[in-house]
Amino acid sequence: MSYASVQEAADLAEVNPATVVRAAQLVGFSGWPQLRAEVRSRYLSLLSASEVLQEHGEAQGAGESAVRQDLHNLRDLGTLLDEDQLARVAAIIMAARTTLVLGSGSFAAPGLQLAHLAQTLGHDVRLERAGGTALLNAFATLREGDALVIFHLWRTPGDLLQIAGLARDRGVRLVVVGDHARPGITALADEFVMVPSEGASIFPSLVPTVTVVQAVVAAIVAADPGAATRATDAADELWRDFGLFPRDKDGLLPEVQ
Repeated sequence: MSYASVQEAADLAEVNPATVVRAAQLVGFSGWPQLRAEVRSRYLSLLSASEVLQEHGEAQGAGESAVRQDLHNLRDLGTLLDEDQLARVAAIIMAARTTLVLGSGSFAAPGLQLAHLAQTLGHDVRLERAGGTALLNAFATLREGDALVIFHLWRTPGDLLQIAGLARDRGVRLVVVGDHARPGITALADEFVMVPSEGASIFPSLVPTVTVVQAVVAAIVAADPGAATRATDAADELWRDFGLFPRDKDGLLPEVQ
């Protein structure tokens, strides 16, 4: 069932496809693709890295396997993405005085992308990679109406989940981008964005999550193109005044001596 289409699931259960969709909705999902992704991701989250590798079996070629898996992931993501939800996430970030972004280990990478691009668009979005007192200090700067974005993939450290629990008490808007909808964190989130994350080998794939970040940034631009243009023009002018990207008189990169 982890990879079955709605028709294949219906055939296996000996019901019609509409019944499969209604069953998924009955347990809290918008449809079969969301339930299918949840089942697979929740199963993989219970495995260690070495057990995930065993689950995938012998690879036929590392590059080809990785590309095939991510093409599959992106097809699934296409069924999961909700344009209205992307607009709501963008609105949360745009309305916040400050947005704090959290992710553990390599799962902070999409957070770096989100923070950098949102800052270029003129929004105060900060990635925090430290834990302990540094993490709590960063969280303490948030005020009512600010935002917290957590990348909740495969396994998430307990301190990030605890921070999510504190957000609602402080009136902080919570956006979670995750590959499995654990009831504890989804109940807290203002928006939970589901992403597939299965990799071809030992570690999860971040390609779908990076794609979601790109979509959120595009939604921020679409919400106010004028403000986005002014912000990026101002950033470009600052980079030029600072000489960040060296150019010769014709506007071309000089040759390296």
